[in-house]
Amino acid sequence: MKVLMFGWEFPPFNSGGLGTACYGLTKGLSNKGVDIIFVLPKSVPVNADFLKIIFGDSIASAKKHYIFNSLLHPYITSASYNSRLSAKGSSIYGANLFEEVNRYSLIAEEIAKQENFDIIHSHDWLTFKSGIAAKKVSHKPLVVHVHATEFDRTGGNGINQYVYEIERHGMHEADLIIAVSNYTKNKIVEHYGVSPEKIRVVHNSVEFENYTLEQASKLKENNKIVLFLGRITLQKGPDYFIYAAKKVLEHYPNTIFVVAGSGDMEKQIIEKVAELGISDKVLFAGFLRGKDVHQAYQMADLYVMPSVSEPFGITPLESIINGTPVLISKQSGVSEVLSHCLKVDFWDILEMSNKIVSVLQYPELHTSLKENGKREIQRFSWDKSAERCLNVYNEALNFAGGI
Repeated sequence: MKVLMFGWEFPPFNSGGLGTACYGLTKGLSNKGVDIIFVLPKSVPVNADFLKIIFGDSIASAKKHYIFNSLLHPYITSASYNSRLSAKGSSIYGANLFEEVNRYSLIAEEIAKQENFDIIHSHDWLTFKSGIAAKKVSHKPLVVHVHATEFDRTGGNGINQYVYEIERHGMHEADLIIAVSNYTKNKIVEHYGVSPEKIRVVHNSVEFENYTLEQASKLKENNKIVLFLGRITLQKGPDYFIYAAKKVLEHYPNTIFVVAGSGDMEKQIIEKVAELGISDKVLFAGFLRGKDVHQAYQMADLYVMPSVSEPFGITPLESIINGTPVLISKQSGVSEVLSHCLKVDFWDILEMSNKIVSVLQYPELHTSLKENGKREIQRFSWDKSAERCLNVYNEALNFAGGI
């Protein structure tokens, strides 16, 4: 089977879980004998010998204004796109984010005409129009993969109507939809008018890699460490993490709270930390990559994922692999498949802080979560996720063939 897959980030040039998921899933599919053509908007030095990568800015078109030198980047917003456009000052780019998404779809047409494939797979809203365009010229079935919805990214408040319409159109044009959790499936049914019969759930997994902490952090000599690692944006709940930190410090002052990541709320969170008077207890580590991510997990006594709305959430699995127990939001897909962890409603600051203190105060609880979590996670595998994805492909092909 040959798959034409449209994405917009891929390791090591990724800013979040979608790129990690694309890597794990495509590697698993390759292990199953699937040939993958993975399309990215622009050229980046990606090293993945198990698939063919096509960059949108390398595709020539008969119409010059189709030349694609994209400003798209992971987790882009209209405001950040406009900022990048102003800095470039070039007429070869789309006038706004949505025109740029349209231009990506024009390149998708060109690629679909040139390549040989059996099925199309599009990841998230930035590529849904590309998938639809490829379907129209190739008449091949389309599977759209929903890693997050506009209702997740905004917490359900002030959704971008244009993004919502693209998401909805992509879901209705698709032959089948892959959702990363039942949590996400329910959101699709509720908000997008899609029949549950059209949606298949394929949970994410995690890569098993061995990383050893080179040296213990000096922070741990006299303190416990609690970690937040993710985009500093509304969806991820960094403000709830900081409010919980304030309460924990009232009972367990020898604690350092590490915030690793970047995002549009970073300035706001820094100001909130100062306002709460806990600046000396909160460390902002910035955006981390590679082994630095694993070392951040390993130096922590607890990892907290307080997401407001998390379609899946790979980071708790990564934390457990690194030997660190987790406290996760109940409003997440990963909470469906992970048992040996602590769970809390993202808004329940008191309960969150109580559970953080419990892990810090009681070594037996910490050890139990750590050891049982490591045993539980052994059943996760990207090959299993790929097998479920392959079943979706076959179902879509049979459906398209009238079987």
